Amino acid sequence: MTYSILKPVVKISLLLGVTVSLAGCNAYSRIASIGSEPPLSKIENPMTRNDYQPVTLPMPRPEPVIQQANSLWRPGSRAFFKDQRASRIGDILTVMIQIEDKATLSNKTTTTRTASESAGITNLLGLESQLAKVLPEAVDPASLADAGSSHAVEGSGAVTRNETIEMEIAAIVTQILPNGNMVISGRQEVRVNFESRDLYVTGVVRPEDISSANTIESSKIAEARVAYGGRGHLSDVQQARYGQQLFDIVFPF
Repeated sequence: MTYSILKPVVKISLLLGVTVSLAGCNAYSRIASIGSEPPLSKIENPMTRNDYQPVTLPMPRPEPVIQQANSLWRPGSRAFFKDQRASRIGDILTVMIQIEDKATLSNKTTTTRTASESAGITNLLGLESQLAKVLPEAVDPASLADAGSSHAVEGSGAVTRNETIEMEIAAIVTQILPNGNMVISGRQEVRVNFESRDLYVTGVVRPEDISSANTIESSKIAEARVAYGGRGHLSDVQQARYGQQLFDIVFPF
């Protein structure tokens, strides 16, 4: 019994200890950076980051390349003259991010159910008259049981979303898939005073979808991942404290 009581107490104590230590590390770094601007990340190869993962997708079987004598055209080529659009690993293209989502959902449910049951014994070999000896008070054999129930449920819900994002970012081709599609990755950081704005985009694009101006729309990026956020004093103020976040997770009510 004692072990079963102490076990959850030990778990909570360990969780609090880890949370306090993490909060202490973050508090130390924040105190050390008082009066300083948020540091910008160094330019690095996206493929050397710890979170970089090569993309693997189902690919069609490669087609053999047939060389034709005395011909300037090679089968499989997308253009006759030199194409300045991004086509190789390390090339840069501009991603036009335009997101305008609107969604309105509304639903209502109403359920009503009523049930009634009654039972009685009017004749049972003359024994119905003996019920008064068994029960503390006289009963009517014709109305021994009478039960009723009712159930009603009514629910309603509504969701309204309206999101608009419009921006541009340059991305680098990090991988060429066997079917010719390209994996791109782009990151941009802008610091204004003591607030840093971060933008990140990655996904898979088709060379055919890249315009002559070497741009591509975000709606044509497969497996697109777009992240937009900020770092700095204002972002810290908008976040709840670690203690409040822990309380919201642990407190069951």
